Amino acid sequence: MYYANKNLVTLNRIFDQNKREGYLRLDLNENPAGLPQDFIDEVLSSVTPEMVSQYPETLEFTELLASKLGTDVSHLSLVNGSSEGIRNIIEAFTSPGGAIVGVSPSYAMFEVYSKMYGRSFVPVSYSDDLKMPIENIVAKLNSNVQLLVLVNPNNPMGNVYEDHEMERLLGAAEEREITVLVDEAYHYFCPATSIDYALSHEHVFVTRTFSKLFSLAGCRLGYVAGWPEGIELVQKLNTPHNVNAFALLFARAIIEKEGMLEQMIAEQLSGKAYLHDHLRKYGYETVGSEGNFLFIKPFGDTAVLVDRMKAQKGILVKAYGGIGSLGSCLRVTTGPEKCMKRFMQALIDLDYRQSAQGAL
Repeated sequence: MYYANKNLVTLNRIFDQNKREGYLRLDLNENPAGLPQDFIDEVLSSVTPEMVSQYPETLEFTELLASKLGTDVSHLSLVNGSSEGIRNIIEAFTSPGGAIVGVSPSYAMFEVYSKMYGRSFVPVSYSDDLKMPIENIVAKLNSNVQLLVLVNPNNPMGNVYEDHEMERLLGAAEEREITVLVDEAYHYFCPATSIDYALSHEHVFVTRTFSKLFSLAGCRLGYVAGWPEGIELVQKLNTPHNVNAFALLFARAIIEKEGMLEQMIAEQLSGKAYLHDHLRKYGYETVGSEGNFLFIKPFGDTAVLVDRMKAQKGILVKAYGGIGSLGSCLRVTTGPEKCMKRFMQALIDLDYRQSAQGAL
């Protein structure tokens, strides 16, 4: 008898958009400006036929990464983007029918992987004022829960757990013997991090990606940090040679180039500050204190504005509904100031000037 996994038959997936080249991409939290072309040319000049033809070697890069984090390679597993690490953790540390608690809305793949593997995803909803009281999360932790997922900062809401809140959540999970996954895809955009917990406690993982600040979404590279026995299980679920040589080459070059990370962070924060200031100037309501993204409440119809942004201005943004008391909003990736200026001018042209606020 032919067999098909019923979890997959009933699973709803939304796959990547096509033909995004040539647009200002503010829809998927990538760096819209990307890496400098001269830096790309410099890195690519070291590519050899041997490098392309052989399987990637990961130990040297993992040692570099471990040194930067103040740990050793037994605490790290390189993955094909942090999404692979998230998938491995769910498969390794939860059982069919087991419950996974996470806030909602958040990164969609937590719920997708839960359904894919026959787990039960238990959402904790934000309040109408878009707050997430940690006691609401703790209240969901019971004997059926096997994994608590925390995203810091959370995508798409942009909130961050303070140290005392994270300690409360980790303590509550430990009391109930629940593994914790803290996804830090956006940790470079704010000072908060749980990496020390993952490196010093059992049953705590941190996942990170090189897709956001590092601007390597096209190369697919991330890592999981955790206690050695847990990392060993995560590693066993990786496919052979799961990260590619180009990703390792670029990530190493960025880490080793003096001042580059600091410059990239400064450019991102400057661009977001510019956007914040100008949105306030024109009376827009926004949500998203951290991360490289913002919710913006437009004056006009959100869905129409998204279509017009693409068709008339060559800018890709997303529409979200049910954002607390704000209702329907744009979700916009932030980036360097030149990108934010182009978006802001488009927003003024297509929304502000045609709103009840009147013409400039």
